[in-house]
Amino acid sequence: MNIIAVASDRRHNFSKPRRTSIRLIAGLGIEGDAHLGETVQHLSRLKRDPGAPNLRQVHLIHAELHDELRAKGMQVEAGEMGENITTRGIDLLGLPVNARLHLGRNAIVEVKGLRNPCAQLDGLQPGLMAATLDKDTDGNLIRKAGVMAIVIAGGEVKPGDVIRVELPAGTHVALQPV
Repeated sequence: MNIIAVASDRRHNFSKPRRTSIRLIAGLGIEGDAHLGETVQHLSRLKRDPGAPNLRQVHLIHAELHDELRAKGMQVEAGEMGENITTRGIDLLGLPVNARLHLGRNAIVEVKGLRNPCAQLDGLQPGLMAATLDKDTDGNLIRKAGVMAIVIAGGEVKPGDVIRVELPAGTHVALQPV
């Protein structure tokens, strides 16, 4: 389980440019990223409740989703779907709420929920939003566009860094959109 790519952007652009490294700051997010802050920074959420806690400080997507999309004829690279960290070898969508991901030497993020795919994905490529949604055998919606997390411990994170998963104690709660 490791990090494939990292990305950040000072502006609220949909896609984020890839970086050689990013610095996570405890309680705030990614240094220099538009979503840095204790309270919500996502533009549509700012309009609804500007004082809400920022549960979307870090967006992680599994590289296996990019592989799946390429198999469907779409060309999506790390950072283009707005993610800050692209992982490989970890079932992000299967993690429970409050699972902690130890990233590199010092950084720790705590998973808070699923990213709800939005229509902006279709601006990147027509049909991309639908391609990030699926149904399970019971007909329940599966959101595949990654997970959102908060920063528990800061540190530098870069491609090639190892990820270690720490599951929360007690009953595990399935991720829901945040």
